[in-house]
Amino acid sequence: MPNYSYDIVVIGSGPAGEGAALNAAKLGKRVAVIERYPQVGGNCTHKGTIPSKALRHSVRQIIQFNTNPMFRDIGEPQLFSFPRVLEDASRVIRKQVRSRTNYYARNRIDLFFGQAAFQDEKTLSVHANDGAVETIQANQIIVATGSRPYRPDDIDFSHPRVYDSDTILTLGHTPRTLIIYGAGVIGCEYASIFCGLGVKVDLIHSHDQLLSFLDDEISDALSYHLRNNGVLIRHSETYDKIEGQDNGVVVSLKSGKRLKADALLWCNGRAGNTDDLKLEAVGLTPDQRGQLAVDSSYKTKVETIYAVGDVIGRPSLASAAYAQGRAAAASIINPDDSHFVDDVPTGIYTIPEISSVGKNEKELTQAKIPYEIGQAFFKDMARAQITGEPVGMLKILFHRETLAILGIHCFGDQSSEIVHIGQAIMNQPGKANTINYFINTTFNYPTMAEAYRVAALSGLNRIF
Repeated sequence: MPNYSYDIVVIGSGPAGEGAALNAAKLGKRVAVIERYPQVGGNCTHKGTIPSKALRHSVRQIIQFNTNPMFRDIGEPQLFSFPRVLEDASRVIRKQVRSRTNYYARNRIDLFFGQAAFQDEKTLSVHANDGAVETIQANQIIVATGSRPYRPDDIDFSHPRVYDSDTILTLGHTPRTLIIYGAGVIGCEYASIFCGLGVKVDLIHSHDQLLSFLDDEISDALSYHLRNNGVLIRHSETYDKIEGQDNGVVVSLKSGKRLKADALLWCNGRAGNTDDLKLEAVGLTPDQRGQLAVDSSYKTKVETIYAVGDVIGRPSLASAAYAQGRAAAASIINPDDSHFVDDVPTGIYTIPEISSVGKNEKELTQAKIPYEIGQAFFKDMARAQITGEPVGMLKILFHRETLAILGIHCFGDQSSEIVHIGQAIMNQPGKANTINYFINTTFNYPTMAEAYRVAALSGLNRIF
């Protein structure tokens, strides 16, 4: 007999699991969450999104202090160690854990800490850290176990100079030189963080363009500013061998180059956390990256088991994971409320940051959609001049004939906030989703939001 019985059990307390559990509880279901770590929050809170963004914020403050002449009255430019800036990230993590624990308590959601494993399609065992084993039964089970850095077998990650995006948070010193292998979102973000701390960074990328899913102009701007800050980007390169040494790491590339640095940060892909779930007991087989296949309602091929978040693959964003969790819970309780999360803005927390939603120029050109471009450069915006953040631009893509907004692309300070204004208007019904909204709306002055009015006027001036 099971020790406990619930309507819905969620495995994992990251954004996907939290979204699923809270929505299910608010819809009247008895819910439990199983978390393998001693605290809630998942990889997002403890190793991924929250720590890296807190690090980024601290580094931005350091850059502002070191580059703004006004601060010379109170001190000369300073070098800050990586462990020191990590201290602030730890403070944020503690606050996040406290807040999230309260969410579960307020919504009467039971928490179990331990490793979950399937016994059958409706039964889980939970192996606690103290050795105790409990059995939990549920009508439906939602797998929200997240992901971890993908680790090739031919790289020795136990070497003290070799890190991935999880273990980098244990770095106890500031290296003088760093090789980052993999120039995806995580690699580019950490390249920004470390070069902001004065570290010489080599960023190795297997393709010929950074973040090729972005609008080309935004991708080019990111490349320029990374290089301008001292990052050496090596495109179209793959490793042949990575060797840890007493005083550093040597990376031999297939092109014949050999690079040496004080440390290596591996940022080349992620794998779903499904290894210990004993999925074979229910007939589920993850792909080679440990990810599960789901349908449009986030149901796996097993009727009672759903999966959401990083464990199902792209877009692998905390924001999308939370929305997927809510959608899966809604789908279980009322199938008519089922919806697939696809309106997801991209937020990339490089320095400066990037955000976009909708189509880019390449996609519109390939689809033969007649579009026009409206641009506002931050260097011309009063608010950016006041804050001393002149780098960047807002770019609106809109239909030449209907004036409907097709895409919003932003590069620069506060991009991940600014993009949501455009996203909200894009999603309006009928003719309310046109660029005319920005012409006819009065924005506070001075604000970064008024970049929409400037960009809209610029775009309309191109139409003849």
